[in-house]
Parts: sequence; C-alpha cells; structure tokens
Amino acid sequence: MQGWLNYYAIADMQNTIDDWNGWLRRRIRMYIWKQWKRPRTRVANLEKLGMPHWKAYRNGNSRKGYWAVAGSGILTHTITNKRLAQVGYFDISQKYKSLHYL
Repeated sequence: MQGWLNYYAIADMQNTIDDWNGWLRRRIRMYIWKQWKRPRTRVANLEKLGMPHWKAYRNGNSRKGYWAVAGSGILTHTITNKRLAQVGYFDISQKYKSLHYL
C-alpha cells in the first residue's frame, strides 16, 4: 500500500483516495460484523463498545445484510475511525496527504 502511494503521490487524486479510504473502512467493519456470527455475540460486543443494552439488542438482531450494517450507524458509531486507527488500520488518506506536495 505504501509503495503504491509513493508511486502515485504526484498525481492529484485526493477525492479518489478519500473514496477508497471510506470503502476500505466499511469493508473492515463488514468483516468484523461477519466474525460476530450469532446475534448473542453481536449484542455482547456492541455492549462492550459502549452501546446501551436495548440498542445493542435491537441492532444485534438486525436482519440487514453485512454491507448494509457496515454502512449504517450501528457500526460507524461503535467501531469509529479512531478505534480502527488504534488497532492498526493504515489510513491511506493521511499518508497520501503527507506525500502529496502540490
């Protein structure tokens, strides 16, 4: 990823990089939701992330698909960008901004 960004850092593609960054974050959230296979596990993990029990129960038992849940407020408010960064998510938008000089 870093090598690709170094190669294309001279190009003006900030909007494209931001779109890709958002898509990757949503994809990561989708995989996390997929790993929590059962509704009981989803409810427990949402509660661990700070969601009240009644909301965690409602959202953990959601019938929405993985991609829809990853884009909804269920995961964007609990698995925030800050939490993803703490776990080690490589933010390509910030790296591009530090490399792009124009």
